[in-house]
Amino acid sequence: MGSLSRSITVRPETLLLSVPPRRPCPATRLPHGCAQLSCAVPSPESPRTGDTQGTHGRLGAHGRSHPARSPQEPAGHGHLLQVRPSGHPLRAGHGEQRVEGAPGQLRWGGMWGDVAALTEPSPQFGRTEVIDNTLNPDFVRKFVLDYYFEEKQNLRFDVYNVDSKSCSIYKQKDFLGQAFVALGEVIGSQRGRLERALTGVPGKRCGTILLLAEELSNCRDIVTMQLCANKLDKKDFFGKSDPFLVFYRSNEDGTFTICHKTEVVKNTLNPVWQPFTIPVRALCNGDYDRTVKIDVYDWDRDGSHDFIGEFATSYRELSRAQSQFTVYEVLNPRKKCKKKKYVNSGTVTLLSFSVESEFTFVDYIRGGTQLNFTVAIDFTASNGLPSQPTSLHYASPYQLSAYALALKAVGEIIQDYDSDKLFPAYGFGAKLPPDGKISHQFPLNNNVDNPSCAGIEGVLESYLQSLRTVQLYGPTNFAPVINQVAGTAAQVTDGSQYHVLLIITDGVISDMMQTKEAIVTASALPMSIIIVGVGPAEFEAMEELDGDEVRVSSRGRYAERDIVQFVPFRDYVDEAGSQVRSMARLAKDVLAEIPEQLLSYMRGRGIEPRRNAAQ
Repeated sequence: MGSLSRSITVRPETLLLSVPPRRPCPATRLPHGCAQLSCAVPSPESPRTGDTQGTHGRLGAHGRSHPARSPQEPAGHGHLLQVRPSGHPLRAGHGEQRVEGAPGQLRWGGMWGDVAALTEPSPQFGRTEVIDNTLNPDFVRKFVLDYYFEEKQNLRFDVYNVDSKSCSIYKQKDFLGQAFVALGEVIGSQRGRLERALTGVPGKRCGTILLLAEELSNCRDIVTMQLCANKLDKKDFFGKSDPFLVFYRSNEDGTFTICHKTEVVKNTLNPVWQPFTIPVRALCNGDYDRTVKIDVYDWDRDGSHDFIGEFATSYRELSRAQSQFTVYEVLNPRKKCKKKKYVNSGTVTLLSFSVESEFTFVDYIRGGTQLNFTVAIDFTASNGLPSQPTSLHYASPYQLSAYALALKAVGEIIQDYDSDKLFPAYGFGAKLPPDGKISHQFPLNNNVDNPSCAGIEGVLESYLQSLRTVQLYGPTNFAPVINQVAGTAAQVTDGSQYHVLLIITDGVISDMMQTKEAIVTASALPMSIIIVGVGPAEFEAMEELDGDEVRVSSRGRYAERDIVQFVPFRDYVDEAGSQVRSMARLAKDVLAEIPEQLLSYMRGRGIEPRRNAAQ
């Protein structure tokens, strides 16, 4: 996740924003937007000023803080907002931390523990300016950070009273309150606006904080460019060269990541490549002056492509080609060192460069699109008796089962984008009481008319209750529950609803033909399917449903879109045994494709975000 700045300069009041320390993002993973956060604090004892609106570009959030003034507090001090990581990590163990109750107590993984480090300075994303003499500060400074849909990006906002410029804010008497928020909650809230109560001072009403998020404009830009080359080095003994280009964007640690490859143009030293498009965030991550390195290769059938040369540029330099051709010398460092008369290995010319904007995932979420989450859990006998420790459904008092972990990993992120937090939950492959009838889509809450559970915890409770009442049996059929969700998705196709079905299973699918047919039908609807395989079984057949390589087909019909993502849970289990890390790794992989799948549906239907809701 990106860093937040922490600084609020409120002369009597200040706001601090804290986030988990910035981690280098995986080289191949791009943010789904850039967020800008703004803050304000409304006081329950004072009338509010007008709502602060954010005006900046990647993904932004505003904050307004309104702390309640105590009778002893002079009105002539300043407030400061600080953004910090969401709690200090425990030295022994891992977990998502939230402070609840009295200061110094931390609820972690369902357990309570005293954390003295919470009274010490923690890593800060940044501070706002200090605003003087007000109980309703509207902070001007914005915090810009990368937004990842598939991550739980926890933020902590601390509000302080500042007596003087040199005063340390790390004093209990200067602390006015704090709020814990996930970035997804802000983005998923109506119009990207979230109000949260400030807490942390026992026995005192601390007021509220108002956060607003907006997307920076360069996240939506798409570049189309075309290049050609002239007099490239000859690399093939019996012919000329088969050149292609590889584009790399530079990372903050000085390394480079492949972001695009052109097609191969056969047997020529003067190739003209086809125009191609690439998001600006993929090319330079929104930094117009960041280095873009381009390598030129001669293609070989055995994969040992010959290096011809390289050149470097930037997005800003490339964009000048909108008004003029730009020619780059292709240089081979080895040849340059060996040959005194070496000039270059050819030239590459940028023929055209144009930029267009497209709607983003955040545009649709801010426009009111709701993500509806549905769960389907495998209750077949191959899981083992739930009462036995060897069972994949075994509910240990010390740790969650793989089924519960997968459910929480996906559900706790998606729930931020669902306003009612009601999730339909089904089981399949079990015999139901009282007559032992086999069902492949029974409601976990035993309510056929309303299978929805309240929150992810409600789904977990219903799941555990079902384990005590049904008989695990078989076979493993997916089609009934896919068709069930598809039927619901077909009722609203205007872009206001998008459905995500999570199927958790331990075995090989029994109704492959029917499932393929169901997926092909569902691909035309606003829905995606995530399949998580748990246990030691081989899941080769599941890969056929994940249409990354070959689109799923049935009876001559091909799926309109790739809507299925399959992963085996065992690939994400943390070696040190941390369930939180395992869940985070799983969520990153299985949810990373959801934004693009949603966009593919919207583009295919010509559906634009509802602008009136997003304003």
